[in-house]
Amino acid sequence: MQFIPVLVLMVLFFVMMFGIGFILNMLMKTTWFPCYLFIIVILPIVVYSLWDHSTPFGTHLSSFHIVDYLTGFAGLIGAFISGWAIKKLRQGGYTMF
Repeated sequence: MQFIPVLVLMVLFFVMMFGIGFILNMLMKTTWFPCYLFIIVILPIVVYSLWDHSTPFGTHLSSFHIVDYLTGFAGLIGAFISGWAIKKLRQGGYTMF
């Protein structure tokens, strides 16, 4: 595993989830919706859709590499930071957010 491509992938997932979360927060006027969406919808769909059901679920989860977990964690952090940014903008008096 090379470090530079993993770092680039993590930054891309962070920025992608931050951008999507920021836009969803502006449109829907909710603060933590992207975090809930990521945890409740996206993660189970990705994990369950890749599971072939012939192996135990624990074995399936251990088949993922550290890169998969790092990119998922970076996406979750991006969703969280987008909610935090919207919350701070609203507290600062910006009404469009």
